[in-house]
Parts: sequence; structure tokens; C-alpha cells
Amino acid sequence: MAQTHDIFAPLPDIEAALAGALARASATPRLREAMAYATLGAGKRIRPLLSWHCCAAMGGVGEDALPACVAVELVHCFSLVHDDLPALDNDVLRRGKPTLHVKFGEAMAVLAGDAMLNMAAQVLAGSWGTSSTPEDYQHANLRLHLLRLLTAGTEAMVAGQVADTMHDFEASLTDPARRLAYIHTNKTGALLTAACVMGASCSAIKVGGVDPDRVRMIERYSEVLGVLFQAVDDLLDVTQSAEHTGKRTQKDAEAGKLTYPTLYGTERTRELIAQYRQEACESVKALGHRADPLRAIADLVATRTK
Repeated sequence: MAQTHDIFAPLPDIEAALAGALARASATPRLREAMAYATLGAGKRIRPLLSWHCCAAMGGVGEDALPACVAVELVHCFSLVHDDLPALDNDVLRRGKPTLHVKFGEAMAVLAGDAMLNMAAQVLAGSWGTSSTPEDYQHANLRLHLLRLLTAGTEAMVAGQVADTMHDFEASLTDPARRLAYIHTNKTGALLTAACVMGASCSAIKVGGVDPDRVRMIERYSEVLGVLFQAVDDLLDVTQSAEHTGKRTQKDAEAGKLTYPTLYGTERTRELIAQYRQEACESVKALGHRADPLRAIADLVATRTK
């Protein structure tokens, strides 16, 4: 099993790439400051780490996934900024500090989130050179593929947020367990899946192509990891303090949201977390030692306390 420090070894490269993308942004000084406040210096970076390690697990070089790492983290941070707004979760604390709308005002939070979402697409669209050689044409196709994966994941994430916040479901989706699965698969799982498959796709730069069967393993891993991540998040909301987690807790119950503890209770939720953890690790067993960091990330997600 990979050690924790192995999981986080790519962080300096990821942080530098994020800072570089923000420094190159076409933005006013105050907007750039707001975007940096929401993005840099905090966060678990689970999604970009997944992109990096999924690329390596497929035989690629982690550095080749940096555009995917940056783009998916920008979308994630954008979603947090908008989720925290008064019209949605109305949170005042994120990552142990005031949320963006508290620090910079609601209007700037809306606009900074918009800019971060747009920048994610720009990062992917402009990551490689102009199409003038056969390799550049291959990269152009990869850019388009990554954009499709990211936009599909973002669209599903928004749908999950609508279901979670506004209880808006298809008329046929009445069973609480199926509703909860829909929320988690979309709200959290979709962007995690995008991060993983984007990273796996970037391995093509080194290996020249990707094995569809191995991509399906990565997809299965990411789907289970998404449910695992949100089940743990739900549990932490009812078992940890805001001081410990760095964000407001007990908010799901206050908002009447459908969560794992409200549906299954805390003890059954813990049992399901252990089950999902095992399923995630087993799903990439065939990838061998290259998938050690992915299994370690599943362990980390299952045991985190904030």
C-alpha cells in the first residue's frame, strides 16, 4: 500500500500549475485576488491528485496530466464558491477561513466563480501547441476529449446540487435510497469521475493509446470513490465540530437534506463506508502496483476526519 507522502508528492507541481494559471488570467487585480483566495493555499486537492495518479496508473507520466489537474480543481473551487452563497448553502466558513462572499462581497463571489469555470476550459483548450505536427493533432483531439469529460462532469455536478438543494427529481424517482444515490453520484461522484478519466486519458501522451478495459476499471473506482467521499462527508457533518472541519457542520439536518446518516443512521453509514472503501480498492486490483496511490487515496478518503 502506498504511503500518505507518496499520494501528496505531486502537490508542489499541482500548486505551481494552479498559481501559474491564475497569474496568467485576464482579470482585474481584485478579481484575480478573489480567485486566488478561493483556490490557492488550502484544500485537499483530491481531484487533481486523482488525475495525476490515474495517468500514472495507466502507464503515463503524472506531469502530462497537469492541465487536467488544474482544470478540474478550478471547477471544484468554483462550485464551492457558488455553493457557499446566501442563495444556496449560505455558509460563512470554508477551509477554516471566511467564505469568498464574506471576504469580497456577494457580487465578486458570483463573478469570480464564473471566471474560474471559464478558466478551466481555457486551461484545457490552450495546454498544448498549435496543430502543426501529427503529435499536435493528437493533442488537439485529446484537448477536445478532456473538455467533453470536464463539461459532462460539471453538468452532472450541477444537476446533483439542484437535487440536493432544491429537492428537484424526476417524477419517477420517489425511493429515498435511489434519490440519495442520484444526489451523490452526480453532486460529488461526477467530477471525481471526470478527474480520474481525464487523468487516465492523459496517459495517451506517453503510451500512445489507452486500454478501454483499464479505463473502465478507473471509471468503476471513481464511481465508488465518489459515493464513499460523500458518505464520509455526510457522517462528518453530524459527528465533527466546525472548528475541526473548518466549515459549518450540522447544516444538512438543519436544511432537511437527504443524507446517509438521516437515511441509514450513523452506524450503518460507517459499515457502508468500509464496504465502499474495499470496493474502490478491489476495482483497480488488476492495475497492480501502479494503482497503489489510488488505493491509498481510497483509504485516506474513508478515514478522514475533516
